[in-house]
Amino acid sequence: MEITTVDQLEAIVGLPTGLAVTKERDALTDIDRAWLAATPFCVLATSDAEGRCDASPKGDPPGQLVHVVDEHTIAIAERPGNRRVDGYRNVLANPHVGLTFLIPGRGDTLRINGRARLVDDAAYFDAMAVRGKRPILTLEVEIETVFFHCAKAFLRSGLWDPESWEPGSVPRRAVIAHELEHSPRTLEDLDDYYRPEAYGKNLY
Repeated sequence: MEITTVDQLEAIVGLPTGLAVTKERDALTDIDRAWLAATPFCVLATSDAEGRCDASPKGDPPGQLVHVVDEHTIAIAERPGNRRVDGYRNVLANPHVGLTFLIPGRGDTLRINGRARLVDDAAYFDAMAVRGKRPILTLEVEIETVFFHCAKAFLRSGLWDPESWEPGSVPRRAVIAHELEHSPRTLEDLDDYYRPEAYGKNLY
């Protein structure tokens, strides 16, 4: 049976208690700042004016992905990519965003929800430079809620356990590009293009 009301949902999962209720904050603490300085990866969730959603990964060396503007504001760096910018198009229509920040090996995550805007230059861009390249823009987020999320999803998935990894269980990236994305390149060319040592040359 489809669940269509909050009452039905709560009857199944129950109501939050304890820390799940009280852990939300509206400003960064020193621990939050330390986490943001250490994270190399986050996922940005957005939706457009009609509610169509997007979740985009963002990654940089620790210390260059996130800049803390003040206790209520952070900035996420954007680097050269495929220019789809689905999430940023959404932000222009609907500024509400959700972010989850990961640190490899840690099961807990830091979550921030707030209102975002796009910025094409600011004094802090120099501090976010990688390999001498400043961000091409940043996503500034005015924090509405910030809190830590427990490790159960990571424990269930075994995400950081190398013995659970099976990267070869699905087709390699070149095959995906060749068969699903209609690349005009040969499979051999695509394998060469996606080699980490080659693909990594154009990150910045």
